[in-house]
Amino acid sequence: MQPVLTKMILYTREDFTAKVREFTSGAGVPVVYDSVGKTTFDGSLACLRPRGILVLYGGSSGAVPPFDLIQLSTRGSLYITRPHAEGLHSIPRGVGTARGDVLGWVADGSLKLRLEHSYPLADAAQGHRDLEGRKTTGKVLLIP
Repeated sequence: MQPVLTKMILYTREDFTAKVREFTSGAGVPVVYDSVGKTTFDGSLACLRPRGILVLYGGSSGAVPPFDLIQLSTRGSLYITRPHAEGLHSIPRGVGTARGDVLGWVADGSLKLRLEHSYPLADAAQGHRDLEGRKTTGKVLLIP
């Protein structure tokens, strides 16, 4: 089993690609989970080692612009996926197992959820504006 690298990089304050390359002695990482999208897409690809995978699961900075797929081969035979819950339902064992694992971790306290912003349902529009304006961190809860 390989050691887990645990470093925090504030991508809005420093060159996260350079930091990842520094932390990995230039090798890159096997996977990047990118919830930001437009502003981090190129950097996320640059962080990957050969045959690495970029998992795009959000777009808080906007949609990723059109992309020439040939770059995946020229950057080291990279992969990109854009998972969506509806598409994962066709793999019930994997989704069910993963869902059960995650809920179990929440229940036993080994996975902590960051709930830092809550809004009354009547203020849902403000909650969405704050989320879209990147003024929130962690989960956002609407309270009925």
